[in-house]
Amino acid sequence: MNLRSLALAPALVLALAFPALAEKIPLNELSRYLNRMTTATAEFTQVNPDGSISTGTVYIQRPGRVRFEYNNDSTLVMASGGNVAVFDPKSSGPQQYPLSQTPLSIILDADVNLGRANMVTAHTESKNATVVTAQDPQNPQYGNIQMVFTAGPTQLRQWVVTDDSGQKTTVILGEMREGGSIPASKFSINNEMARRN
Repeated sequence: MNLRSLALAPALVLALAFPALAEKIPLNELSRYLNRMTTATAEFTQVNPDGSISTGTVYIQRPGRVRFEYNNDSTLVMASGGNVAVFDPKSSGPQQYPLSQTPLSIILDADVNLGRANMVTAHTESKNATVVTAQDPQNPQYGNIQMVFTAGPTQLRQWVVTDDSGQKTTVILGEMREGGSIPASKFSINNEMARRN
């Protein structure tokens, strides 16, 4: 995929996938939707800051847990126990940092409240989807997350994380399967460290 088509990919997904609904979903409804979500699994396409594309499967278990398994590569990103661990096949051990320092923590929070003062910096309707940009009100320096939702029923379709250095990573979700159980071992950073040693 060339850079021009890459730049168009997220817009194309939005334009083709959603019916003609032009009303913005209220923030309280979006908060309710995220708080109702306990587990979810979806295939994803990720547009990396350097323009390269990765694909894989994401597992979400709210609150606080997520696992990104990448296809064709043993890279793994996990969040659990308040930490994020990035397992890169080129490194001897994972790079770890607090989940609270990434904007993804907004989706994984135990009590999502998009109505909190200074959390949402933009709430718009675009291409028949509701787009919300949110940040940690206490720590805006950690970056932000732009979430794209569709209505009927409300569903999270995409997010763009802008980190503290301004780098953007876009995750476009395939069909999200909500509910069901995901083994706790999927989110164990220690188990993964032991498995790779």
